[in-house]
Amino acid sequence: MKRSFKLFLAAAVLITEVFAIALPVLTTSAKADGAIQAITHAGFGGGTDVTTRMMLLRTRRYLKQDMQLVNKKGGGGAASMDYMMTLPADGQHTLTWTTGHAVSMALGKTKVKLSDMQPLARGTDDPQLFVVNCKNDIKDAKKFVSAQKSKSLKYGTTHVGGIDDVSAIAFTKKGKLTDPTIVPYKGVGPIKTNLIKGDIDVGVLNLGEAVTEIEDGTLCVSVVLASNRMEKLSNVPTATELGIPVVLSTVRGFVTRKGVSADRKKQLEDAMIKAMEHKYFQSFLTDIGLDSTSVVGADEWGKQMEVMLAEMTAQLKALGYIN
Repeated sequence: MKRSFKLFLAAAVLITEVFAIALPVLTTSAKADGAIQAITHAGFGGGTDVTTRMMLLRTRRYLKQDMQLVNKKGGGGAASMDYMMTLPADGQHTLTWTTGHAVSMALGKTKVKLSDMQPLARGTDDPQLFVVNCKNDIKDAKKFVSAQKSKSLKYGTTHVGGIDDVSAIAFTKKGKLTDPTIVPYKGVGPIKTNLIKGDIDVGVLNLGEAVTEIEDGTLCVSVVLASNRMEKLSNVPTATELGIPVVLSTVRGFVTRKGVSADRKKQLEDAMIKAMEHKYFQSFLTDIGLDSTSVVGADEWGKQMEVMLAEMTAQLKALGYIN
């Protein structure tokens, strides 16, 4: 990992944690101290956690308000959406909405609808990767595929019935391979630990979640589920190149509760866009193999949210998760 990115990430964590220590008690409204709640469903160090922290670095400065990270785990994002709906539509909170939230909505884990949310901006569009221990022969893409013609591989995923499961099952089904054995964990840390120990065969991750281990040669990427090869992984083929047409990515963006005033919505959107166009966030994108096109405003992000929910619903039906 580049030294600059390490410094940016360290700064993001430090600033967020300093504010959390200074203001440890959060109520259902941040009005009392003027802070904005930045709600996530993710564990520490995961792609969603890091993306949110990097957004917070400059957004709080442009808004001239503190923004406190608030973690609401459960239901693959359902708990975080349900929590948001307990808050007033005053623009004093944001929610990091991801592909996982689309899955939870499709599965009926929450009653929250897209019409309950006001899109603000997208931060990342991050392809799914199949990551393995570099000591394993299946680091070679062709061997990765051929191995699954005769046996089931253990895939480490975050939670059950999410984008990671869909990635593994769609790949094996469309490739006419042996069904995967899904091993769910509560975060990306245990996935990487168990990959290194050899307790699982494959980790379904994003580049930003495993870039350190990939760059130090501990973990290797066998297959990328993107339309085209990633710049930082130019030697790794896509699933489509292998004859398995699966393209899936983890998308992360920000919303607030519908009903917020137009002026406040614009204020939040403008601050986020400005923050994510700053060199800190752009360097973060570069280091995880993405570029400036990841960042888009409310209109484009809202349209993508609609498409994502429709696509995930269709995928889950096809895979038998939904009747």
